[in-house]
Amino acid sequence: MVDELRGHIYTASRDGTLDAEPVLELASSLDEWGVSTPATRELLGRPAAHLTTADLTRLGESLLGDTNFEPAFALEPSLWATLKHALEVVERDVRSGGINGALRLVTHDWDGSRHAWVEFQGSYHGNGIPPIVGNDAQGALAEVADAVQETIMELIWKVWPVCATHDRGLRAELEHVELPRFGRHIRAFGYAAA
Repeated sequence: MVDELRGHIYTASRDGTLDAEPVLELASSLDEWGVSTPATRELLGRPAAHLTTADLTRLGESLLGDTNFEPAFALEPSLWATLKHALEVVERDVRSGGINGALRLVTHDWDGSRHAWVEFQGSYHGNGIPPIVGNDAQGALAEVADAVQETIMELIWKVWPVCATHDRGLRAELEHVELPRFGRHIRAFGYAAA
């Protein structure tokens, strides 16, 4: 029930169609469980008729934050698309390293956290990738590369990626790179010595 309310608040807030009922219902449920936050107190202490659209949006988003809500792939398909694109980039590196086999992202019905899993040759390994990782393309690239590496190494016992110069394993990471010409930093993805 609470998950449905949070999902409804998230999508309605995103789409600009949020009304008072689900926000007040979530605040009441949290209050019944003894969860008191500034948002629940404000919502339950004010007459519903006095809540503006801006109030509902602000307080609904506060409730989502207070309950550590993260949208699933079904609610925010762009998160899946970001991870899928990252897998396409990493897959090119895998193929150039001489490793072949079906590589894809999957979800599992048994996984209550609704993570994405890297599947290689029909099997998977690791902890999965939370949907929220899809909010950042560079971070998604690093997470997907790490999951691919872990899965490949566990399933076929082969190190990937390997430094062409030193013949040693590498690991995926993000680093902060300064752009000298512009005087600012960016996050860049790459492989570093393990």
